[in-house]
Amino acid sequence: MSKTKAKEPLKAKVSAGNSNPIKDLFDQFLQMIPDNKEFLLKFLDVFPFPLEVFAPNGVDIFCNQAFWKLINAPDASFVTGKYNLLNDPVINDQMGMKDCIQKAFRGETVIAYDVDAPIHDVVDRGAAEEKPFEKSFMDFHLYPIKKNNELLFVVFVCNVKKLYHGRPDLARAKVYMDTHWRSEYDAEAVAKSVNMSVTQLYRLFREHTGMTPGDYHKKAKVEHIKEKLADRNLSVKEAFAACGEDSRGWMLQVFKETTGMTPTKFRKR
Repeated sequence: MSKTKAKEPLKAKVSAGNSNPIKDLFDQFLQMIPDNKEFLLKFLDVFPFPLEVFAPNGVDIFCNQAFWKLINAPDASFVTGKYNLLNDPVINDQMGMKDCIQKAFRGETVIAYDVDAPIHDVVDRGAAEEKPFEKSFMDFHLYPIKKNNELLFVVFVCNVKKLYHGRPDLARAKVYMDTHWRSEYDAEAVAKSVNMSVTQLYRLFREHTGMTPGDYHKKAKVEHIKEKLADRNLSVKEAFAACGEDSRGWMLQVFKETTGMTPTKFRKR
């Protein structure tokens, strides 16, 4: 599988190739279902991930409920038959996705990781009256569906990994802590990232989120440890070490307080 890197400001890790586990499952599903377009459309419409289907010329021909609800649009009519992915200057040029998209329309499976979706652009275009969230991180999956080597359509699936709501400055503080979760908590650095004093950030963060910035940072680190614990190839010690922590240090107590169980019990669950 070849790898390319998107332009700034996307900062997404991109991989391209002809096969991956999710697409393989999707292909298997297409082979299992009856030859019934109505059934397929109903399935895609209630598919839990935001999804669009594009014709070979780039025009959007289908947009499911999860997609238009994600961006707080009234329905799918704002894009279906009107939006062209190949001609969108924001996602192609400003986000640096042009090469990835062209590869997908040439028949390659492409995945862009940790994409910051341009929600401001959705509002500017009138698809939504107000921003449904302040910032996000998503994985973009583009799956070309072919028959006899002829491109039929490209399926665009969004895996929403993180949505930030509320005040823009506090959302930026959360992004900073989620980006620097491996490091020790630095109150001054977090406050500086949003042009606030430590005291001001502490007060506003607690008022609007119910927790302190330090608590948020600990929670972010625990979430990453939980992800590593899900990997059965790693011991508990190795899972903590992969997150820069000692499984017998202070983070063990934080983990137990946050999850209500020991790492071993969490893994067994």
